[in-house]
Amino acid sequence: MKLKVCGLIKEDHVRYCVQNKVEFCGFILNYKKSHRYISFNKAKKLTNVKKNKTKFVGVLVKPTDNELKRFSNLNLDYFQIYGNFNYFDLAKIKEKFKKKIISVIQVKKETDINKYKKFEKISDIILWDSTGYEKSLSWNYNWLSSIKTKPKKMIAGNITIDKIEGLKNIADIIDVSGALETKKVKDIKKIKTFIQLLRK
Repeated sequence: MKLKVCGLIKEDHVRYCVQNKVEFCGFILNYKKSHRYISFNKAKKLTNVKKNKTKFVGVLVKPTDNELKRFSNLNLDYFQIYGNFNYFDLAKIKEKFKKKIISVIQVKKETDINKYKKFEKISDIILWDSTGYEKSLSWNYNWLSSIKTKPKKMIAGNITIDKIEGLKNIADIIDVSGALETKKVKDIKKIKTFIQLLRK
């Protein structure tokens, strides 16, 4: 199971993740309600860190065309897109801005799980997340147990260290943020512990 550390705001934390072969680093680019939001100039600095094999992900909430155009100039591998976008919207974004797509399904009830079918063919990764945006809310991850998709399956939503074992047969990638923070700032010790346990 691979790891995405999301909501990075400090250069040394990005470097630590890269050095420790975290597969994905996420940056909150346009959602100012989040304490993990970073400015364009900060994002430019963080995404210019030599990333080796780590993939950089730009997290965007209901992005405008102008925002997509601007952020496409950053050293990003993926756009992770929240909002009411259909298959054709995502196909257009993928083609126009030359970024891989993480399409997001926000889960409130079990029937929400199957919304992935609308995006499966255009997505490089499908993320099932809570409806909490900047709030880390839990949901029943077991709803995904029987789902088989061609794109990799990513799970987010209050992923904590005690949940790792139960997710190994459900997800290809776990997306973690709040569990790696102390007083709303990423904590190297917590990142280290999480990586070690995940790779046991």
